[in-house]
Amino acid sequence: MDAGTAPLKSPPKRWPRGQKFTLSAAGEAAELAHREAVNGARSSGRAALQAALAAWAAPLSVHGGDGVVLGELRGQKRGLNELTRALEDTGIEAAEVKAAVDRLVAAGLAEPVPLASQLG
Repeated sequence: MDAGTAPLKSPPKRWPRGQKFTLSAAGEAAELAHREAVNGARSSGRAALQAALAAWAAPLSVHGGDGVVLGELRGQKRGLNELTRALEDTGIEAAEVKAAVDRLVAAGLAEPVPLASQLG
C-alpha cells in the first residue's frame, strides 16, 4: 500500500436477529466511571460535561455518547431494537445505537449474549 492510500474500513458488523448484549466486567467499571463523570460535571455546564465525556471516552476508544448505551445495558440483556426504543426520547437514532454497540463490543465493554442456536 502506498502512503497516499488509506486502509479500507471494515464493513459494519451484522448481528444475528434477536442478538442481545450485556456489559462485560470492564463495561461495568466503564459504566460506573461514566455515571461519575456525568454527575461530577452536571452542575458545571455543557462545556464541562462535554469535556468530562471526552475524557471518559478517549482511553476506552469509544465516543462520549456511548456511555448512555452502556447505562441501558447495566444489569440487563438487551437487543438493538430494545436499546433503540429505550433511547428514542433522547433523539439517538437506530443507526447510532448500532454504531455505539459495535464500538462498545470492539472495546470489550459490551459482549453479545450467546444465542440459543449457538449453545450446546
